[in-house]
Amino acid sequence: MVGERHLRHVLLSYMRYYNGTRTHLSLNKDVPISRAVETAGRILCRPILGGLHHQYARI
Repeated sequence: MVGERHLRHVLLSYMRYYNGTRTHLSLNKDVPISRAVETAGRILCRPILGGLHHQYARI
């Protein structure tokens, strides 16, 4: 059942994705919470928001 608790969880998940992972054109394709560029290692794909989006990171 979808209730207030579920909605809060979904909105907080999206907020974390939007501010920490999603690139923004106005920030020259950077994220609001900047991170170092990773140049070496294997690339892993992690589903976000139930698989609606994916985050790619090197390990």
